[in-house]
Amino acid sequence: MIVLAYTALAVVMVVCAIVAVVSKNLLRAAIALGVGSATLAVIFFLLDAPYAGGFELSVGAGLVSVLFIVAISLSEAMRGGPREP
Repeated sequence: MIVLAYTALAVVMVVCAIVAVVSKNLLRAAIALGVGSATLAVIFFLLDAPYAGGFELSVGAGLVSVLFIVAISLSEAMRGGPREP
């Protein structure tokens, strides 16, 4: 059962990493990066590494993703380009 959980989380993490790299929409790439980082944090928690999981969740999924999303939003607002739905 635990192997299935690790496999599912690893697949989600790899898919999010691929989406973050190949996506042409920067906002979608930043969100995929955050989801992949949160998935890695869950894997750390399952491996009984709560400090690594907490650090990854707070810095990787939280801080970096929020900074990327704010920077993307500000750059699109300054450019005056159309917003994608």
